[in-house]
Amino acid sequence: MDPKVIFIAGGGTGGHIYPGIAIARALLAKDSQLQLRFVGTKTGLENKIVPREGFALDLIQGGKLNFSGGISEKIKTLCKIPVGLLQSVALIWKHKPSFVLGVGGYASGPFVLAAAILGVPTAIWEPNAHPGMANRWLSRFVNRCYVVFSQSKAQLKNRQILQFGMPVRKAIEEAKKAARADANFHLLSFGGSQGSRAISTALSEAIVQGGAWTNDIKIVHQIGSVDFEKMKAKYAGHENVVTPFEFIYDMENYYSWADLVVVRGGASTITELAAFGVVPIIIPLPAADNHQQKNAESLVSAEAGIVLPQENLTPQKLIEEIQRLRNDPARLKKMSENILRFFQPHAAEKIATDILEQVGNT
Repeated sequence: MDPKVIFIAGGGTGGHIYPGIAIARALLAKDSQLQLRFVGTKTGLENKIVPREGFALDLIQGGKLNFSGGISEKIKTLCKIPVGLLQSVALIWKHKPSFVLGVGGYASGPFVLAAAILGVPTAIWEPNAHPGMANRWLSRFVNRCYVVFSQSKAQLKNRQILQFGMPVRKAIEEAKKAARADANFHLLSFGGSQGSRAISTALSEAIVQGGAWTNDIKIVHQIGSVDFEKMKAKYAGHENVVTPFEFIYDMENYYSWADLVVVRGGASTITELAAFGVVPIIIPLPAADNHQQKNAESLVSAEAGIVLPQENLTPQKLIEEIQRLRNDPARLKKMSENILRFFQPHAAEKIATDILEQVGNT
């Protein structure tokens, strides 16, 4: 008997790809005879990440509709969609999958829709409190939806919505806070794998201007490749306060080290912080659907984080927010306890179990 095939469609960013990989590994852990395949587009990070993780990757055409570009770019994207659908149908006929999971990104929409039309059992995974346009639309056609935030349920049109949480890698799943090795306050800042110029500019100017706030504090700043050399030069002479990195590969060690973080509002970031009980000051990435703003608001409403809109981000405002929490350890401790509740362990395993129930592998 040929092995059962499961497709995971989507990508573009690590926030889509890595949870998909975590689910794929959980599926294989439960049934090593499964054949896992990913579907993406040629422009996404999946082209670098998925093959390196040892999974097959098929490419189709797709693009983003919900963006602020010109009409010509939107027309180009619209033209890609029917091509992507035909490519999806061809892949489904060729591999005859037992299940298709969409994890968001340009390839997810056309491939999941084609699978649903062809009668293949399907599901979407939605990481954000405010679902994207594609998943809101696709939810009408799939068999079930997996979500991270309870707030997203009301916006998805499906009778089978299961809240299992965010699939994370094993190092995060087994999170433990490190024992304190010094008396300094530890601040971690990053803006995703590519960095955030807005955050880096405000933080670096705050550090360079100095003042009492830089006393007894150690800062780790992941900058990203684009601005790393410029920021590294800017930090010359401030090595006693800040350690700059282009990229941090062992992020779990720095989550464990940190007392407070300054970050964007991606769902994966929030989940990983929650696993360690680290309180964030979130500067949401301005976007058409404001999904990072909605993610941040879910923490604020639970007294588990602070939101600082990018339009209000200045070096002085950032210092004020850091110092307000740093100087109120009781509040910081309470917020740390609150954010822990946002982490749901074993999400990848729970999703894998549910998928295998659909394909008859229990």
